[in-house]
Amino acid sequence: MLLLALDTATPAVTVALHDGDGVVAQSHEVDARRHGELLLPAVDRVLGDAGAKLTAVTGFVVGVGPGPYTGLRVGLATAAAFGAATGAPVHGLCTLDGIAYAAGQAGLEGPFTVATDARRKEVYWASYADPRTRVSGPSVDRPADIAAMVGGLPAVGAGARLYSEVFTDVPDGMPELQSAAALAALAAERMATGGEFLPNRPLYLRRPDAQVPANYKVVTPR
Repeated sequence: MLLLALDTATPAVTVALHDGDGVVAQSHEVDARRHGELLLPAVDRVLGDAGAKLTAVTGFVVGVGPGPYTGLRVGLATAAAFGAATGAPVHGLCTLDGIAYAAGQAGLEGPFTVATDARRKEVYWASYADPRTRVSGPSVDRPADIAAMVGGLPAVGAGARLYSEVFTDVPDGMPELQSAAALAALAAERMATGGEFLPNRPLYLRRPDAQVPANYKVVTPR
């Protein structure tokens, strides 16, 4: 087994290579505006560090969100292209599941909430019984609207840090953004136990920010 995991659903451009026993190489950069520029060099660097070629990869793992439109599409399109070029399968995982798994690696047991920044004063969030078991979500809401559901529970993720008046128990030392190393480890575990994966399709959860202007000037001759 040689899994190449990547995720661009959060500000992190994160890539990792997993051989079934553990992560053998990884790259993690945070830049919310340069996913498209940073992802392929990161893949090349990870493969180079591991002394592996893309054709040796037996499966691709990609975070399918939820996340902002532009960044999320970069990872999904790249994973789809790799799968088409090599013939290896592409396995989708919820990005929040990867963060929850990383929280478990950092010592959090559960129950807890994962929340990332969805902009527009909203969060993408999900609830977990433990680091491997999601019990609700993913959803997108204003933090105040879910306070009764998440208040008092430990919470991890950048969204939890951003809205500390709602997520009042944010333990130190927990992940804020996605980690491809955790995503790859979660995928390897699911493969070993016959767990399910998601299709390589985005979890957007809401309409895009960009809108077609209602009244635009016609510049072509009539």
